[in-house]
Amino acid sequence: MKPLPLQDIRVIDFTQVMLGPCATQVLADYGADVIKIEKEKIGDLSRWSVGSDPDGLNNPVFCSMNRNKRSVAVDLKAEETKELILELLDTADVVVNNFRPGVMERMGFGYETLKARNPGIIFASGTGFGLEGPNVNKGGQDTLAQAMTGVMERRSSPDLPLSIYSTPLCDYTAAMHLAQGILLAILQRQKTGVGQQVSVSLYNSMLAMQMQEAACHMMRGRDLNWAAFPLTGVFETTDRAIVVVGAFKQNPLRDICQALEIEDLSTDERYADFDLQARHRAELQAIFRKRFAQNSSAHWLSRLEAVDILCAPVRSLAEALVDEQTVVNRMVVDAGSTPAGAIRLVASPIDMSEAPFQIRQLPPRLGEHNDELLGSGSAERRRLASNG
Repeated sequence: MKPLPLQDIRVIDFTQVMLGPCATQVLADYGADVIKIEKEKIGDLSRWSVGSDPDGLNNPVFCSMNRNKRSVAVDLKAEETKELILELLDTADVVVNNFRPGVMERMGFGYETLKARNPGIIFASGTGFGLEGPNVNKGGQDTLAQAMTGVMERRSSPDLPLSIYSTPLCDYTAAMHLAQGILLAILQRQKTGVGQQVSVSLYNSMLAMQMQEAACHMMRGRDLNWAAFPLTGVFETTDRAIVVVGAFKQNPLRDICQALEIEDLSTDERYADFDLQARHRAELQAIFRKRFAQNSSAHWLSRLEAVDILCAPVRSLAEALVDEQTVVNRMVVDAGSTPAGAIRLVASPIDMSEAPFQIRQLPPRLGEHNDELLGSGSAERRRLASNG
């Protein structure tokens, strides 16, 4: 087996639900020794999501974010347990949490405490709103971040009702930012020998995701809404829906009209440029909807692609998971099985020729590695004793 880029990095992971576990799984997938610290008898809350298995062993939500990790389940309120965890933290390169600010300090694992024992420690936090400010103690959650940063308010049409985005994009985006921050801190420590604090939040990640829209608003006083572009939309055909992106061309309206076999609306003075098209978007979209409804998706996709208009069928996740492109990209992996059943997961989206993705450890049972890491006869305890 080829060496993995993070195989000498140890991560002590206090996180649960999605933001934190998704970030630490990136590290685990590429070699980091991620030790998941869980609450005794309960564990990560995602073990009990969406109609859990009786023992939380094979919950798909938990499995999707916790492969290649080890699990220690302890009572963090017990003083003898705290000392064991502190000893474990002395061996760590990175400690990660997604508690509200102040929780790690109250448990005795704050940055200043850990830094005094281990100056190279990288202390990474994922929060709802940041480490200070008016919302510092407010519970952070994906839907709240969508609402408070303008993401939820932006729709393709103001006539559409406000709604919650159905995939937790805030959690995933912040998780990727947290993983990036940890990797940057590791690189800097190689230069300086010193660790540091790394912090990301759902709130900041959602503002960063809207970098183009925010710059247009602040620099031009203008709204930028990609979903509301006049020649972009989702259209029903005789058999299913397709999406069309009428942009990135000199005269996309002319080409769409050619594909639809209707008159060239770009010669109409009402639709002569982008701003006029935006003003008359409802009229244009009504013309498109009527025409698309007269033939099949395959027919229209073929004609649109012939004139180089971006388009695609609207698929379900179930269809996407078995699509040939998904198979070629090796994005679905059979991870093995547990007594509770088979484990099938989405693979890492990062494709590295010299460090191919692999599953080295199934998502762990709650406390599966207690004896290995904390037991009196464990190799880890013997190593800690010899180092002391």
